[in-house]
Amino acid sequence: MATTKTLDDLFLDTLKDIYYAEKQILKALPKMARAAQSEEGRAGFLQHRDETQGQIDRLEQVFEIIGKPARGKTCEAIQGIIAEGEEIMEEFKGSPALDAGLISSAQAVEHYEIARYGTLIAWASQLGLKNAIPLLQTSLKEEEATDQKLTQLAKASANPKGTKAA
Repeated sequence: MATTKTLDDLFLDTLKDIYYAEKQILKALPKMARAAQSEEGRAGFLQHRDETQGQIDRLEQVFEIIGKPARGKTCEAIQGIIAEGEEIMEEFKGSPALDAGLISSAQAVEHYEIARYGTLIAWASQLGLKNAIPLLQTSLKEEEATDQKLTQLAKASANPKGTKAA
């Protein structure tokens, strides 16, 4: 008979999922920065790349807290979101709507991460992993701040520019 899965197993599984996702995002951000037409957008993607490295480091600390090796588990959701972003980069290359598309892709990534970190915080609390909670909360706050910055960037320039014909 299979052993019954517990919240501990689910926590580890989700931790592996977001770890894999963050590593994929780390690879995608420089491509997005290169594709961005505005200097502001480019700088934003590069800044988020540095933040993502910090988030990976914190996740590795959480793995250490639970005594498990830091290993990712293929996350189809993030692969799909990143593939969608690459499609936008290709299809809208050189178009005034490119940056609006890049921002929308980046926000889809942020919302996925926000959902994962929120869940992990709730479960860490339930499991009594007190040392993991601040690490996860720091990453959650960064993701939320990035999401807000992306919204401001979209409203201020990318979306209005995207409505003009080239």
